[in-house]
Amino acid sequence: MIMQDDSLKYRFLKQALPESSKKRIVVITGARQTGKTTLARHIYPELSYINLDAPENREILDDTSSALWAKSVGVSVIDEAQKLPDIFEKVKYAFDEGGIHFTVLTGSSQILLLKKVRESMAGRAFFYELWPLLQSELTGADTSEKARKPLIHGILSGHSIEAVLNDQVPRLMEKDDAHYRLAEEHILNWGGMPGLLPLSVEERWNWLRNYGYTYLERDLGDLARIEDLSPFRKFQRLSAFRSAKLLNYSELARDAGISVDTARRYFEYLNLSYQTFCLPPYYRNLTSAVIKTPKLYWVDIGILRQLTGFKGKMTGDLYETMVVSEIYKWIKTFQLDADLFFYRTRAGMELDLLIETTAGIMGMEIKSRQKIYKKDLRAMKDVAVQLGGRWLGGIVAYQGNEIKKMDQPGIWCVPSRRLFQ
Repeated sequence: MIMQDDSLKYRFLKQALPESSKKRIVVITGARQTGKTTLARHIYPELSYINLDAPENREILDDTSSALWAKSVGVSVIDEAQKLPDIFEKVKYAFDEGGIHFTVLTGSSQILLLKKVRESMAGRAFFYELWPLLQSELTGADTSEKARKPLIHGILSGHSIEAVLNDQVPRLMEKDDAHYRLAEEHILNWGGMPGLLPLSVEERWNWLRNYGYTYLERDLGDLARIEDLSPFRKFQRLSAFRSAKLLNYSELARDAGISVDTARRYFEYLNLSYQTFCLPPYYRNLTSAVIKTPKLYWVDIGILRQLTGFKGKMTGDLYETMVVSEIYKWIKTFQLDADLFFYRTRAGMELDLLIETTAGIMGMEIKSRQKIYKKDLRAMKDVAVQLGGRWLGGIVAYQGNEIKKMDQPGIWCVPSRRLFQ
Protein backbone atom coordinates (compact mmCIF):
# COMPACT_ATOMS: atom_id res chain seq x y z
CA MET A 1 0.00 0.00 0.00
CA ILE A 2 1.47 3.36 -1.04
CA MET A 3 -1.13 5.98 -0.15
CA GLN A 4 -0.05 6.80 3.40
CA ASP A 5 0.87 9.94 5.25
CA ASP A 6 4.45 10.99 4.52
CA SER A 7 5.33 10.97 8.24
CA LEU A 8 5.03 7.14 8.15
CA LYS A 9 7.53 6.71 5.32
CA TYR A 10 11.00 5.49 6.16
CA ARG A 11 13.63 7.84 4.72
CA PHE A 12 17.02 6.29 3.98
CA LEU A 13 18.78 9.53 4.88
CA LYS A 14 17.95 8.59 8.47
CA GLN A 15 20.74 5.99 8.30
CA ALA A 16 23.30 8.70 7.54
CA LEU A 17 22.27 11.38 10.06
CA PRO A 18 24.24 11.50 13.36
CA GLU A 19 22.83 11.30 16.88
CA SER A 20 22.39 14.58 18.73
CA SER A 21 24.92 13.43 21.36
CA LYS A 22 27.72 13.97 18.85
CA LYS A 23 29.55 17.27 18.50
CA ARG A 24 28.67 18.64 15.10
CA ILE A 25 26.51 20.93 13.00
CA VAL A 26 24.10 19.10 10.68
CA VAL A 27 22.93 20.83 7.48
CA ILE A 28 19.96 19.22 5.65
CA THR A 29 19.04 20.66 2.28
CA GLY A 30 16.72 19.65 -0.55
CA ALA A 31 13.82 20.89 -2.64
CA ARG A 32 10.79 22.35 -0.90
CA GLN A 33 8.28 19.78 0.43
CA THR A 34 10.62 16.77 0.31
CA GLY A 35 10.11 16.21 4.06
CA LYS A 36 13.17 17.86 5.63
CA THR A 37 11.23 19.30 8.56
CA THR A 38 9.33 16.05 9.16
CA LEU A 39 12.57 14.06 9.13
CA ALA A 40 14.53 16.46 11.37
CA ARG A 41 11.74 16.70 13.96
CA HIS A 42 11.24 12.92 13.90
CA ILE A 43 14.94 12.13 14.43
CA TYR A 44 15.64 14.98 16.88
CA PRO A 45 12.42 15.37 18.94
CA GLU A 46 14.42 16.52 21.96
CA LEU A 47 15.70 19.65 20.16
CA SER A 48 13.78 22.92 20.15
CA TYR A 49 12.36 23.88 16.75
CA ILE A 50 12.58 27.34 15.14
CA ASN A 51 11.06 28.09 11.73
CA LEU A 52 12.59 31.10 9.97
CA ASP A 53 9.69 31.29 7.53
CA ALA A 54 8.07 33.26 10.36
CA PRO A 55 9.24 36.93 10.18
CA GLU A 56 9.06 37.31 13.97
CA ASN A 57 11.48 34.40 14.42
CA ARG A 58 13.89 35.93 11.92
CA GLU A 59 13.72 39.22 13.79
CA ILE A 60 14.44 37.58 17.15
CA LEU A 61 17.41 35.59 15.89
CA ASP A 62 18.73 38.55 13.94
CA ASP A 63 18.77 40.56 17.18
CA THR A 64 20.40 37.74 19.17
CA SER A 65 24.14 38.33 19.57
CA SER A 66 26.70 35.59 19.03
CA ALA A 67 27.68 35.78 22.70
CA LEU A 68 24.11 35.08 23.82
CA TRP A 69 23.30 32.50 21.16
CA ALA A 70 23.99 29.44 23.31
CA LYS A 71 21.81 30.75 26.14
CA SER A 72 18.98 32.14 24.01
CA VAL A 73 18.77 29.57 21.20
CA GLY A 74 20.83 26.61 22.35
CA VAL A 75 20.78 23.17 20.75
CA SER A 76 18.01 23.33 18.17
CA VAL A 77 16.59 22.58 14.73
CA ILE A 78 16.51 25.79 12.69
CA ASP A 79 14.28 25.50 9.62
CA GLU A 80 14.65 27.59 6.42
CA ALA A 81 18.09 28.77 7.55
CA GLN A 82 18.78 30.45 4.20
CA LYS A 83 16.25 33.13 5.17
CA LEU A 84 18.83 34.57 7.60
CA PRO A 85 22.38 34.22 6.19
CA ASP A 86 24.05 35.74 9.28
CA ILE A 87 22.88 32.77 11.27
CA PHE A 88 25.79 30.62 10.13
CA GLU A 89 28.42 32.82 11.76
CA LYS A 90 26.45 32.92 15.00
CA VAL A 91 26.03 29.15 15.12
CA LYS A 92 29.71 28.73 14.30
CA TYR A 93 30.72 31.11 17.13
CA ALA A 94 28.55 29.35 19.73
CA PHE A 95 29.80 25.96 18.55
CA ASP A 96 33.49 26.97 18.66
CA GLU A 97 33.08 28.55 22.11
CA GLY A 98 31.54 25.35 23.45
CA GLY A 99 28.16 26.89 24.21
CA ILE A 100 26.42 24.38 21.94
CA HIS A 101 27.57 20.95 20.79
CA PHE A 102 24.87 20.23 18.18
CA THR A 103 22.59 22.13 15.80
CA VAL A 104 20.49 21.17 12.78
CA LEU A 105 20.05 23.69 9.96
CA THR A 106 17.61 22.97 7.14
CA GLY A 107 16.89 24.86 3.93
CA SER A 108 15.20 24.53 0.57
CA SER A 109 18.03 25.38 -1.79
CA GLN A 110 21.67 24.68 -2.39
CA ILE A 111 22.72 28.10 -1.18
CA LEU A 112 23.33 26.22 2.06
CA LEU A 113 25.94 24.19 0.17
CA LEU A 114 27.70 27.08 -1.49
CA LYS A 115 31.43 27.56 -1.09
CA LYS A 116 31.09 30.43 1.38
CA VAL A 117 28.97 28.39 3.78
CA ARG A 118 31.13 25.30 3.42
CA GLU A 119 34.28 27.29 4.15
CA SER A 120 32.83 29.02 7.20
CA MET A 121 31.61 25.67 8.56
CA ALA A 122 34.69 23.64 7.58
CA GLY A 123 35.45 20.90 10.10
CA ARG A 124 32.19 21.54 11.93
CA ALA A 125 29.27 20.97 9.56
CA PHE A 126 28.14 17.76 7.90
CA PHE A 127 25.99 18.29 4.80
CA TYR A 128 23.10 16.04 3.75
CA GLU A 129 20.52 16.24 0.95
CA LEU A 130 16.94 14.96 1.17
CA TRP A 131 15.42 14.19 -2.22
CA PRO A 132 11.87 13.30 -3.25
CA LEU A 133 10.81 9.82 -2.17
CA LEU A 134 12.75 6.93 -3.68
CA GLN A 135 10.90 3.90 -5.00
CA SER A 136 12.21 1.83 -2.10
CA GLU A 137 10.85 4.41 0.34
CA LEU A 138 7.41 4.27 -1.26
CA THR A 139 7.09 0.55 -0.56
CA GLY A 140 8.24 0.95 3.05
CA ALA A 141 6.05 2.27 5.84
CA ASP A 142 7.32 2.00 9.40
CA THR A 143 9.81 4.72 10.33
CA SER A 144 10.98 2.68 13.31
CA GLU A 145 12.45 -0.06 11.13
CA LYS A 146 15.81 0.08 9.39
CA ALA A 147 14.86 -0.58 5.80
CA ARG A 148 16.86 -2.89 3.53
CA LYS A 149 18.90 -1.12 0.88
CA PRO A 150 17.79 -1.83 -2.70
CA LEU A 151 19.68 -3.75 -5.34
CA ILE A 152 21.12 -0.57 -6.87
CA HIS A 153 23.09 0.14 -3.69
CA GLY A 154 25.28 -2.92 -4.05
CA ILE A 155 25.87 -2.14 -7.71
CA LEU A 156 26.80 1.50 -7.04
CA SER A 157 29.09 0.50 -4.17
CA GLY A 158 31.58 -0.85 -6.69
CA HIS A 159 30.83 -4.58 -6.48
CA SER A 160 30.88 -6.53 -9.72
CA ILE A 161 27.48 -6.74 -11.37
CA GLU A 162 27.99 -10.49 -11.72
CA ALA A 163 28.43 -10.94 -7.97
CA VAL A 164 25.40 -8.79 -7.11
CA LEU A 165 22.96 -10.28 -9.62
CA ASN A 166 23.93 -13.96 -9.42
CA ASP A 167 22.21 -14.21 -6.03
CA GLN A 168 18.92 -12.69 -7.17
CA VAL A 169 15.75 -14.66 -7.79
CA PRO A 170 15.27 -14.38 -11.58
CA ARG A 171 11.52 -13.82 -11.41
CA LEU A 172 9.34 -12.73 -8.47
CA MET A 173 5.99 -14.16 -7.48
CA GLU A 174 3.17 -11.99 -8.80
CA LYS A 175 2.05 -10.70 -5.38
CA ASP A 176 5.58 -9.47 -4.57
CA ASP A 177 6.17 -8.02 -8.02
CA ALA A 178 2.83 -6.17 -7.97
CA HIS A 179 4.03 -4.23 -4.92
CA TYR A 180 7.09 -3.05 -6.84
CA ARG A 181 5.09 -2.25 -9.97
CA LEU A 182 2.78 -0.02 -7.94
CA ALA A 183 5.73 1.98 -6.59
CA GLU A 184 7.25 2.43 -10.05
CA GLU A 185 3.93 3.45 -11.56
CA HIS A 186 3.49 6.06 -8.83
CA ILE A 187 6.92 7.56 -9.53
CA LEU A 188 6.25 7.57 -13.28
CA ASN A 189 2.85 9.23 -12.87
CA TRP A 190 3.33 11.50 -9.84
CA GLY A 191 6.99 11.67 -8.88
CA GLY A 192 8.13 11.39 -5.28
CA MET A 193 6.78 14.37 -3.36
CA PRO A 194 5.55 12.98 0.00
CA GLY A 195 2.61 15.37 0.26
CA LEU A 196 0.90 13.74 -2.73
CA LEU A 197 0.47 10.31 -1.14
CA PRO A 198 -2.84 10.73 0.72
CA LEU A 199 -4.48 12.84 -2.02
CA SER A 200 -6.94 11.99 -4.79
CA VAL A 201 -5.95 12.34 -8.46
CA GLU A 202 -7.57 15.78 -8.77
CA GLU A 203 -6.05 16.94 -5.50
CA ARG A 204 -2.61 15.81 -6.68
CA TRP A 205 -2.75 17.97 -9.80
CA ASN A 206 -3.83 20.94 -7.67
CA TRP A 207 -1.00 20.25 -5.22
CA LEU A 208 1.57 20.16 -8.02
CA ARG A 209 0.18 23.37 -9.52
CA ASN A 210 0.37 25.13 -6.16
CA TYR A 211 3.89 23.77 -5.65
CA GLY A 212 4.91 25.60 -8.82
CA TYR A 213 3.55 28.88 -7.48
CA THR A 214 5.22 28.37 -4.09
CA TYR A 215 8.52 27.52 -5.74
CA LEU A 216 8.46 30.73 -7.77
CA GLU A 217 7.52 32.87 -4.77
CA ARG A 218 9.79 31.34 -2.13
CA ASP A 219 12.71 29.33 -3.47
CA LEU A 220 13.30 31.56 -6.47
CA GLY A 221 12.91 34.56 -4.19
CA ASP A 222 15.72 33.21 -2.00
CA LEU A 223 17.97 32.73 -5.01
CA ALA A 224 17.28 35.72 -7.23
CA ARG A 225 15.41 38.97 -7.54
CA ILE A 226 13.45 38.65 -10.77
CA GLU A 227 10.90 41.40 -11.27
CA ASP A 228 9.13 39.79 -14.25
CA LEU A 229 8.63 36.06 -13.70
CA SER A 230 7.07 35.40 -17.13
CA PRO A 231 10.36 34.72 -18.98
CA PHE A 232 11.53 32.41 -16.20
CA ARG A 233 8.22 30.51 -16.19
CA LYS A 234 8.52 30.00 -19.95
CA PHE A 235 12.15 28.89 -19.64
CA GLN A 236 11.22 26.49 -16.83
CA ARG A 237 8.48 24.90 -18.92
CA LEU A 238 10.70 24.60 -22.00
CA SER A 239 13.38 22.93 -19.85
CA ALA A 240 10.83 20.39 -18.62
CA PHE A 241 10.03 19.44 -22.22
CA ARG A 242 13.75 18.75 -22.75
CA SER A 243 14.35 16.25 -19.93
CA ALA A 244 16.59 13.36 -21.10
CA LYS A 245 17.84 15.48 -24.01
CA LEU A 246 21.06 17.38 -24.74
CA LEU A 247 21.20 20.79 -23.07
CA ASN A 248 21.35 23.48 -25.72
CA TYR A 249 21.45 26.97 -24.19
CA SER A 250 21.17 28.74 -27.54
CA GLU A 251 18.04 26.81 -28.47
CA LEU A 252 16.46 27.34 -25.04
CA ALA A 253 17.29 31.05 -25.12
CA ARG A 254 15.79 31.46 -28.59
CA ASP A 255 12.57 29.63 -27.71
CA ALA A 256 12.20 31.49 -24.40
CA GLY A 257 12.97 34.88 -25.95
CA ILE A 258 15.92 35.59 -23.66
CA SER A 259 19.69 35.93 -24.04
CA VAL A 260 22.03 32.95 -23.77
CA ASP A 261 23.57 34.42 -20.60
CA THR A 262 20.12 34.72 -19.05
CA ALA A 263 19.34 31.13 -20.04
CA ARG A 264 22.50 29.97 -18.29
CA ARG A 265 21.56 31.96 -15.18
CA TYR A 266 18.00 30.62 -15.14
CA PHE A 267 19.25 27.07 -15.49
CA GLU A 268 21.60 27.61 -12.56
CA TYR A 269 18.57 28.62 -10.48
CA LEU A 270 16.84 25.35 -11.41
CA ASN A 271 19.93 23.39 -10.34
CA LEU A 272 20.37 25.29 -7.08
CA SER A 273 16.76 24.68 -6.11
CA TYR A 274 16.98 20.92 -6.77
CA GLN A 275 14.67 20.92 -9.78
CA THR A 276 17.17 19.74 -12.40
CA PHE A 277 20.60 18.20 -12.82
CA CYS A 278 22.95 17.50 -15.72
CA LEU A 279 24.92 14.46 -16.77
CA PRO A 280 28.29 15.26 -18.34
CA PRO A 281 29.47 13.29 -21.38
CA TYR A 282 32.18 10.70 -20.84
CA TYR A 283 35.08 11.17 -23.19
CA ARG A 284 38.22 10.28 -21.26
CA ASN A 285 40.52 7.85 -23.04
CA LEU A 286 37.86 6.48 -25.39
CA THR A 287 37.60 8.55 -28.54
CA SER A 288 37.77 12.19 -29.53
CA ALA A 289 34.73 11.81 -31.80
CA VAL A 290 32.18 12.21 -29.00
CA ILE A 291 29.45 14.68 -28.12
CA LYS A 292 30.68 17.01 -25.36
CA THR A 293 27.34 18.65 -24.50
CA PRO A 294 25.67 17.64 -21.17
CA LYS A 295 22.23 16.04 -20.89
CA LEU A 296 19.45 17.67 -18.90
CA TYR A 297 17.22 15.78 -16.44
CA TRP A 298 14.39 16.83 -14.16
CA VAL A 299 14.56 15.37 -10.66
CA ASP A 300 10.84 14.81 -10.12
CA ILE A 301 8.44 13.45 -12.75
CA GLY A 302 5.35 14.85 -11.05
CA ILE A 303 6.68 18.40 -11.30
CA LEU A 304 7.83 17.74 -14.87
CA ARG A 305 4.34 16.51 -15.84
CA GLN A 306 2.68 19.53 -14.25
CA LEU A 307 4.98 21.95 -16.08
CA THR A 308 4.46 20.28 -19.47
CA GLY A 309 0.78 19.50 -18.89
CA PHE A 310 1.43 15.91 -20.03
CA LYS A 311 -0.96 13.48 -18.32
CA GLY A 312 -0.60 10.66 -20.82
CA LYS A 313 1.08 7.26 -20.68
CA MET A 314 4.77 6.88 -20.05
CA THR A 315 7.16 7.85 -22.85
CA GLY A 316 10.74 6.78 -23.44
CA ASP A 317 12.05 10.14 -22.18
CA LEU A 318 9.94 9.94 -19.02
CA TYR A 319 11.16 6.42 -18.33
CA GLU A 320 14.79 7.40 -18.87
CA THR A 321 14.31 10.43 -16.62
CA MET A 322 12.86 8.21 -13.90
CA VAL A 323 15.68 5.64 -14.00
CA VAL A 324 18.50 8.20 -14.13
CA SER A 325 16.88 10.31 -11.41
CA GLU A 326 16.44 7.31 -9.07
CA ILE A 327 20.12 6.43 -9.42
CA TYR A 328 21.17 10.06 -9.00
CA LYS A 329 19.04 10.47 -5.85
CA TRP A 330 20.46 7.30 -4.33
CA ILE A 331 24.07 8.36 -4.93
CA LYS A 332 23.37 11.77 -3.38
CA THR A 333 21.48 10.36 -0.39
CA PHE A 334 24.31 8.05 0.66
CA GLN A 335 27.10 10.28 -0.69
CA LEU A 336 28.50 7.32 -2.62
CA ASP A 337 31.80 7.60 -4.44
CA ALA A 338 30.18 7.18 -7.87
CA ASP A 339 29.85 9.54 -10.84
CA LEU A 340 27.27 9.41 -13.62
CA PHE A 341 28.00 10.11 -17.29
CA PHE A 342 26.42 9.41 -20.67
CA TYR A 343 28.28 8.43 -23.82
CA ARG A 344 27.46 9.45 -27.38
CA THR A 345 29.65 9.66 -30.46
CA ARG A 346 29.10 12.03 -33.37
CA ALA A 347 28.39 8.95 -35.48
CA GLY A 348 25.34 8.23 -33.31
CA MET A 349 26.53 5.42 -31.01
CA GLU A 350 25.05 6.04 -27.57
CA LEU A 351 25.10 4.48 -24.11
CA ASP A 352 22.56 5.99 -21.70
CA LEU A 353 24.70 5.75 -18.58
CA LEU A 354 28.29 5.14 -17.58
CA ILE A 355 28.71 4.78 -13.81
CA GLU A 356 32.25 5.34 -12.60
CA THR A 357 33.21 4.01 -9.16
CA THR A 358 36.57 3.54 -7.44
CA ALA A 359 36.52 -0.09 -8.61
CA GLY A 360 35.87 0.64 -12.28
CA ILE A 361 33.10 1.55 -14.72
CA MET A 362 29.77 -0.07 -15.54
CA GLY A 363 27.34 0.72 -18.32
CA MET A 364 23.56 0.96 -18.48
CA GLU A 365 21.03 1.03 -21.28
CA ILE A 366 17.47 2.15 -20.48
CA LYS A 367 14.67 0.59 -22.54
CA SER A 368 11.01 1.35 -21.85
CA ARG A 369 9.74 -1.99 -23.13
CA GLN A 370 9.15 -5.58 -22.08
CA LYS A 371 11.77 -7.36 -24.22
CA ILE A 372 15.48 -6.89 -24.81
CA TYR A 373 17.29 -7.99 -27.97
CA LYS A 374 20.95 -8.64 -28.79
CA LYS A 375 21.07 -5.54 -30.97
CA ASP A 376 20.31 -3.44 -27.86
CA LEU A 377 23.73 -4.41 -26.49
CA ARG A 378 25.93 -3.22 -29.38
CA ALA A 379 26.93 0.15 -27.92
CA MET A 380 27.55 -1.34 -24.49
CA LYS A 381 29.80 -4.08 -25.88
CA ASP A 382 31.79 -1.55 -27.92
CA VAL A 383 32.34 0.64 -24.85
CA ALA A 384 33.29 -2.41 -22.77
CA VAL A 385 36.04 -3.26 -25.26
CA GLN A 386 37.37 0.31 -25.15
CA LEU A 387 37.38 0.35 -21.35
CA GLY A 388 39.19 -2.96 -21.06
CA GLY A 389 40.11 -3.86 -17.48
CA ARG A 390 38.08 -0.99 -16.04
CA TRP A 391 34.80 -2.58 -17.21
CA LEU A 392 32.71 -3.94 -14.30
CA GLY A 393 29.75 -5.13 -16.36
CA GLY A 394 26.56 -3.74 -17.83
CA ILE A 395 22.83 -3.59 -17.13
CA VAL A 396 19.88 -3.06 -19.44
CA ALA A 397 17.10 -1.55 -17.30
CA TYR A 398 13.75 -2.49 -18.82
CA GLN A 399 10.10 -3.11 -17.99
CA GLY A 400 10.15 -6.86 -18.33
CA ASN A 401 9.85 -9.47 -15.60
CA GLU A 402 13.15 -11.31 -15.35
CA ILE A 403 16.70 -10.74 -14.17
CA LYS A 404 18.94 -12.67 -16.54
CA LYS A 405 22.39 -12.59 -18.07
CA MET A 406 22.23 -11.49 -21.69
CA ASP A 407 25.80 -11.65 -22.98
CA GLN A 408 29.46 -11.16 -22.28
CA PRO A 409 31.21 -9.18 -20.89
CA GLY A 410 28.95 -9.36 -17.84
CA ILE A 411 25.83 -7.80 -19.40
CA TRP A 412 22.49 -8.40 -17.66
CA CYS A 413 18.94 -7.22 -18.12
CA VAL A 414 17.12 -6.16 -14.92
CA PRO A 415 13.56 -4.90 -14.49
CA SER A 416 13.94 -1.29 -13.33
CA ARG A 417 11.52 -1.83 -10.46
CA ARG A 418 13.85 -4.57 -9.13
CA LEU A 419 16.86 -2.26 -9.27
CA PHE A 420 15.26 0.21 -6.88
CA GLN A 421 13.77 -2.25 -4.35
